[in-house]
Amino acid sequence: MTPTWRDIVQEFPSALPREPVEPHVLERLEQLLGLAVPGELNALLLQSDGLLDTYGTEVVWSAERILSDNLAFRGDDRFRSLYLPFDSLLFFGDNGGGDQFAFACRPPRAGVFVWDHETDERYLVSPSLESFVRSALSSDGEDWYR
Repeated sequence: MTPTWRDIVQEFPSALPREPVEPHVLERLEQLLGLAVPGELNALLLQSDGLLDTYGTEVVWSAERILSDNLAFRGDDRFRSLYLPFDSLLFFGDNGGGDQFAFACRPPRAGVFVWDHETDERYLVSPSLESFVRSALSSDGEDWYR
């Protein structure tokens, strides 16, 4: 039997789940961003609207933050002049130092990517959201993915 997100989160005493997101919030997010929420992220949000650790770090943002941050990245004129477009990415978390974690949605690609805010590089850091969450929750620092 495949573990649920709640099962995975319970493996880490430092993880603090939230109440599930309402499905209509995810539908609104998809409509406003023009992207489908990847299955793994959709499943997590329907069980826990984001994921915190005991230090208050958002390992996975809430659906509302996913929407607001993605809209901000796409709508910032300065970003448009400095970086490649962000409309193919769906950001869902960050490292606290400026790097953002995302799914590549156009075209859809498996795995979790990081956008390096200093170089504009985008590269694979984890083969799945489950692997990403496990690595982030078991790490001792914000740069665990380097």
